[in-house]
Amino acid sequence: MKKPFAYFSLILLISVTISSCKNEENKKSPDTETKLISKTEAPEGMVWVAQKTFLQGAKDSDNYAMPREKPAHMVNVDGFYMDITEVTNKQFKVFVDATNYMTIAERQIDWEEMKKELPPNTPKPHDSILQPGSLIFNKDVNAVVNMENYGQWWTWKTGADWKHPYGPESTIEGKDDYPVVHIAYLDAVAYCKWANRRLPTEAEWESAAQGKNINTIFTWGNDASKLDANANTWQGVFPTNNDSKDGFQFISPVKSYPPNSIGLYDMAGNVWEITSDFFSVKYYSELDTSQPILNPKGADTHFNPNNPYQVEHVMKGGSFLCHSSYCASFRISAKMGVSVDSGSDHMGFRTVATPDMLESKE
Repeated sequence: MKKPFAYFSLILLISVTISSCKNEENKKSPDTETKLISKTEAPEGMVWVAQKTFLQGAKDSDNYAMPREKPAHMVNVDGFYMDITEVTNKQFKVFVDATNYMTIAERQIDWEEMKKELPPNTPKPHDSILQPGSLIFNKDVNAVVNMENYGQWWTWKTGADWKHPYGPESTIEGKDDYPVVHIAYLDAVAYCKWANRRLPTEAEWESAAQGKNINTIFTWGNDASKLDANANTWQGVFPTNNDSKDGFQFISPVKSYPPNSIGLYDMAGNVWEITSDFFSVKYYSELDTSQPILNPKGADTHFNPNNPYQVEHVMKGGSFLCHSSYCASFRISAKMGVSVDSGSDHMGFRTVATPDMLESKE
């Protein structure tokens, strides 16, 4: 199984592109609610997200919005069911026990396959580095020289995987209700196929995060002061000091914070959530926004000038590492890209289903 070279150097270690936030002067946009129609008999652990037209992308009053989130545009998304929480360790274990599935982080690395996604003439890392593992946040960072050098707070950990989130000595014992992490896009797709589910599109994810609203910045509304009460994010000075004012220093169990207006938990913070859309920094700028777009499926192909050799998908929602001084990715419109075979200790997923998918299983 191919592995991104991003894992094996301080700069290329990072499989997601993180940019410092750019403040902009914008006008305020009032909260607006849409009347939602309830759907009965949702599958266990899921909630119905009703059809609606809403504003996708950066809101006028969002001072942290990045170019890839602009321009905002109206979309119309059909109703669907979504998991109330991120997929947990307990749920993922059921899948693994039933299928004997081995995640990408657990598989031996094939250099011949991996180098196909790398710049020509990329040197082969030492065999001691080309071992199964994943990225973990370096909790021992005391000082940062350059905030552009992401390798200062990320560590490649041999033996880190969903069962051993911080390395071979760690365990998920007693953490059944924590989000499963170190899950790559391809792992999430495999789970979805087994569970008769699929990953949400970015538009579906934003529709769900909006809840009963149609143009708010956060999943709870527009009041940034409510962040700590509603999401597991970083407080203090990133990445050297986390004050843990929200009650958790790092990852937290699902349902540790209030749900949004339609009963979805952790749509901001805790762990990033993978979607089905390709990540393209120019996708929104190329859209025809003259009328609402019906059920958008994202860009036709990936495009990230900072990671041109690898296929990336959009991930949403931010994580316990997000802070307003750095990326502010706890906003609904925020997004980053992640390669299909990359995982870390702050990325998970949740699934969706449509009525026709459920009917086809019967």
